[in-house]
Amino acid sequence: MNHDVIVAGGSYAGMAAALQLVRARRKVLVIDAGLRRNRFATESHGLLGQDGRAPEAIFADAREQLLAYPDLSWREGRVASAVRSGDGFELRTEDGETAQGKRLILATGVSDRLPDVPGLRERWGRSVVPCPYCHGYEFDRGPLGVLAAGEVSMHQALLIPEWGPTTLFTNGAFMPNAEQLRQLEARGVAIETRAVGEICGEGASVRLADGTVVELAGLFVAPRISIQGPMAAQLGCELSEGPLGAVIRTDESKATSVPGVFACGDAARFMGSVSFAIGDGAMAGIAAHRSLVFD
Repeated sequence: MNHDVIVAGGSYAGMAAALQLVRARRKVLVIDAGLRRNRFATESHGLLGQDGRAPEAIFADAREQLLAYPDLSWREGRVASAVRSGDGFELRTEDGETAQGKRLILATGVSDRLPDVPGLRERWGRSVVPCPYCHGYEFDRGPLGVLAAGEVSMHQALLIPEWGPTTLFTNGAFMPNAEQLRQLEARGVAIETRAVGEICGEGASVRLADGTVVELAGLFVAPRISIQGPMAAQLGCELSEGPLGAVIRTDESKATSVPGVFACGDAARFMGSVSFAIGDGAMAGIAAHRSLVFD
């Protein structure tokens, strides 16, 4: 085998996993497609010691520190296929290069699919966001909205008032029942049932189909997710289904249902967070190393 461990995905989880392994003197290859999930954001918040820094700056510093280890190799590219090969795995990238490793860590992340509303994607990661813990404070208690994407938006609508007065835009995607309406009223959430025409303005104001504009500082939406890349499916990893899509199922050590394969970061948990990704990555790296020693 060329490498002890191949890490597919070089964002926060993947780098955290690789760091544990190279510090254990193992030969590690990171294959990175360069599609970090938070690449649309100008600032990253909630990460201890890095609060408010640009995601690219955090990534660049981490990558530089990682590349200082001689047992670390970094390859730019997308993985096209992954198969078991002997006692390990062989990966092939889209440009035809191959690599072999005794263990495999899937840290590919997920892609977000937003509702088809004009103006939404252009503001994604800035004034249109998924997570109040990552972005809510910066809206400075201004008027906020939740654009319904299904039943999961009920949870968002009940949570967001912590950060500012909130309006739930049902937009034909979700209609609260009587009990849910009582819960929303108790939290002071306004309900807007008219169709959304577009997102507009400096922040994330909502122009309704009838022309009415609701001024907002920020808009929250829960996107549907899909695991990046074909590897989990090709290797037969079991998945866990959630209301917005599936993630790779792992145990507490980040081991998947496939022996020798570990998964971490957003591809293996429903709540996306840089802090969680780093912690999961560290666990996956340590678990992969221990499996090389004891299995």
